[in-house]
Amino acid sequence: MKNHEASPALDGGMNERGRPRPSWFKRLVAQEDLNFLLTNRVPRIALTKLMGRFSRIESPRLTKLTIAVWRWFIPLDLSEAKHTDFRSLKDCFTRELKAGSRVFDARQDVFASPSDAIIGATGVVERGMVYQAKGFPYATEELFGPTQDASAFEDGRFVTLRLTSAMYHRFHAPADGTVEHVTYLSGDTWNVNPVALKRVERLFCRNERAVVRMTLSSGHPIALVPVAAILVASIRLHFLDVLLHLGRKGANEMPCLAPHVKGQEMGWFEHGSTIIVFVPQGFELAEGIAPGVQIRAGQALLRLS
Repeated sequence: MKNHEASPALDGGMNERGRPRPSWFKRLVAQEDLNFLLTNRVPRIALTKLMGRFSRIESPRLTKLTIAVWRWFIPLDLSEAKHTDFRSLKDCFTRELKAGSRVFDARQDVFASPSDAIIGATGVVERGMVYQAKGFPYATEELFGPTQDASAFEDGRFVTLRLTSAMYHRFHAPADGTVEHVTYLSGDTWNVNPVALKRVERLFCRNERAVVRMTLSSGHPIALVPVAAILVASIRLHFLDVLLHLGRKGANEMPCLAPHVKGQEMGWFEHGSTIIVFVPQGFELAEGIAPGVQIRAGQALLRLS
């Protein structure tokens, strides 16, 4: 597959019939171009490492000032936070919520959303291919890395969950089961917002990511693939007591045997990013799940048919 970054569908001049685009379309393309330039045509890895260092500075005054500036641009809601006397920006990003803020659907046939998110691309895995956006396929084999076999998810489903920077950043077990293996793959830190997904081919396969393999109590294998992005300094996995970050190189294999119950916290992102969920045949999307829908951790994401 040829690599390119600009999608012809975003041509601001003529449409597919050779007719001039309307003015609103041209303005939209200009805004997307600016967004893409500001978040991707920059030293991504250097900025991400810098953000990691800055977010760990423990200064209540600096933290309050930074959060105040942040809230000018992002609708950050801290009303559910267990506490708001944050020691650092990282402390705010990884905030714990008040008890009862997220209730996990207890039905045994329900696969709950592991995180707060906006639903991105969804679909069926066909011949080892899935989509990050319309017209932008990528291979599960490449996403999972050279050491992992993704064939268990052929004809199964995938769901892309995008976490924005203002969202609750912790993720949880979507069902009862046991985590059996984690593969960490180093990579780039492209932005994972919709603008970039329509322009950068195989984006998720290029970025830093972890492949978390889990077997549910029902016997079904699943995979959760947290993908890092620009300014996402690291991914914390509690069950391995490990912090995955850009300093790690190559494929890191981490076998484990970590039982989880539905809703148990698995880890967190230190900013916002993406989790791609893979399930085998037999699962269907839960009612109301579609691209663009915002969902909370614990709500029904998939159902075992």
